[in-house]
Amino acid sequence: MKLQNNGPVIFRQTRIGYKGKPFVIFKFRTMSSLVEEEGPQLVAASDSSNSTRLERFLRDHHLDELPQLWNVLKGDMSLVGPRPERQFFIDKIMQHTDRYPIIYEMRPGLTSEATLYNGYTDTMAKMLRRLEMDIHYLEHRSLWTDFLIVVKTVINIISGKKF
Repeated sequence: MKLQNNGPVIFRQTRIGYKGKPFVIFKFRTMSSLVEEEGPQLVAASDSSNSTRLERFLRDHHLDELPQLWNVLKGDMSLVGPRPERQFFIDKIMQHTDRYPIIYEMRPGLTSEATLYNGYTDTMAKMLRRLEMDIHYLEHRSLWTDFLIVVKTVINIISGKKF
């Protein structure tokens, strides 16, 4: 990535996690380092002219999330749970529902049932659907459910299925 596009390989961003506390999330950078300066993006489009082929591949297959294993090891995140969000988008979601703080009851995750179903959330409707799925997960979670979500995530990544 560094060879194809100048800028740091690891992208850092503040997200909101367990009990509503901010933490720094790590990802492989998959867009020009200038994009974030243009303001918050709902999602980075796969066909973005700001990305190289390698960066699009990493993002399309969710491999840009691998550095978040460090967040899991540090205890900021778990393998399965609601994806951590930026405060900007939490504020937008809260304009539509007051249920967002419910998911602060658990650590955010590297993968989730909502991510497998919804993919990247590029609309407010998808963000609200993801929130409801995350709350449902919180209310019904189990080790077996977590195991199934991890297995499905790995299968989707290996098979190249976009989600």
